[in-house]
Amino acid sequence: MATDPASKKDGGPGYVGIRFCQECNNMLYPKEDKNNKVLLYACRNCDYKQLADSNCIYVNKIMHEVDELTHINPDVVSDPTLPRTKEHQCPKCNNREAVFFQGQTRRAEEEMRLYYVCTNCKHRWTE
Repeated sequence: MATDPASKKDGGPGYVGIRFCQECNNMLYPKEDKNNKVLLYACRNCDYKQLADSNCIYVNKIMHEVDELTHINPDVVSDPTLPRTKEHQCPKCNNREAVFFQGQTRRAEEEMRLYYVCTNCKHRWTE
């Protein structure tokens, strides 16, 4: 089994890829041997089995963070129910009026954050 050296740096399990049967070249599937309490890779076509060298059978690494400002619809400037301010200048066009609202964050440890949308150019920012 090949390992990815980059993923070993962060203590991850390394590369977990598809394994193939040495007898018939079909894909091997993870299977638990309950009697011996070990993980095996077993072929569904023949009786070939091999002992897994790791208990990890799948790795899903998400490497990017989504910019929260891209999820704000700039048309919120037309919403009459949202508050407006003239005390926060737009960093893009220097307009003084903006619509603002509280962000709905999923992370409890983050502080409350206000998001602003310029009524002139619809630029979005947070402070």
